[in-house]
Amino acid sequence: MKLDRILGPRVPKDLEASELKAYRTPTVLFTLSALLLAVSVVLPYWTLNLKAPQYPDGLTVQAYVNRLEGDVGELEGLNHYVGLASFEDAALFERSVAVASILTLAGLLIAGLFIHSRWVLPLVAPAVLFPLFFLADLQYWLWKFGHNLDPAAPFADAVGEFTPPVLGPAKIAQFDTLALPAIGLIVATAAAVLAAVGLWKHRQAWKPLIESQEAAET
Repeated sequence: MKLDRILGPRVPKDLEASELKAYRTPTVLFTLSALLLAVSVVLPYWTLNLKAPQYPDGLTVQAYVNRLEGDVGELEGLNHYVGLASFEDAALFERSVAVASILTLAGLLIAGLFIHSRWVLPLVAPAVLFPLFFLADLQYWLWKFGHNLDPAAPFADAVGEFTPPVLGPAKIAQFDTLALPAIGLIVATAAAVLAAVGLWKHRQAWKPLIESQEAAET
């Protein structure tokens, strides 16, 4: 049956406890990965620190998957003079679906617990790739903001177009900036690593059974 091919073989009933560990390891790794992803939605994912002579104590913005916190109001005022768009206009779609999307990734990982075939890959791969997607999307918006300055702004010409790096230090006009991953992204990255290792362990455990099953059918 087609459904049986998707679900894959079952664990042999005559295995000893030491042999069962190979089949339980992917389950544990996928479960931990799902839990970490779910926890990450309430944590900040990215931090931007800015320093300038007029701000000796610096300014800090923390990006969650669906909102910004920190010195947002102060930076919005600076954006007006430089010609940057409002933060409220950035990543509207991404922010609106972020929490539901990440929880869906966690749900797909849990669904992967019941798949003992190569069909587990499309369920788990999105969680493995998610941190890279987050950084790529954030870098896109940083580029878009820096390359779409309002020419009517008082200091737009003085600043010029720029692309802040999504991670690491940079200098924008008189501001020294430092972009860092926050705890949420670190947790999501740990989840991605666990999911990737889980995929490898899944393959090691179930591939021999799949091949034996296919050989028996042919």
